[in-house]
Amino acid sequence: MAGYMSSKKTMEINPENAIMDELRKRADADKNDKSVNDLVLLLFETALLTSGFSLDEPNTFGNRIHRMLKLGLSIDEDGGVAEADIPPLEDPEADAEGSKMEEVD
Repeated sequence: MAGYMSSKKTMEINPENAIMDELRKRADADKNDKSVNDLVLLLFETALLTSGFSLDEPNTFGNRIHRMLKLGLSIDEDGGVAEADIPPLEDPEADAEGSKMEEVD
């Protein structure tokens, strides 16, 4: 019964939008441009997130955003802060018992 109730999702793209126009120009200039590919995928994944969907691979989304930030800030892949300098995230399971957050009913 639920199969009859769900509708197919459609993403509409305005081809006259300035973003789409620039992406089309850059894709036509170089079909193998990784930054254009990343931007198109970011546009799609952002549309998914804003529509309430979840991403299958959120780490890939995060990595793509970091690459675009580096590109926008003109930071070389080798330059900037090394990943070894960034402290690791805390393990949520390791701190489950001694959580500093107060539980709310």
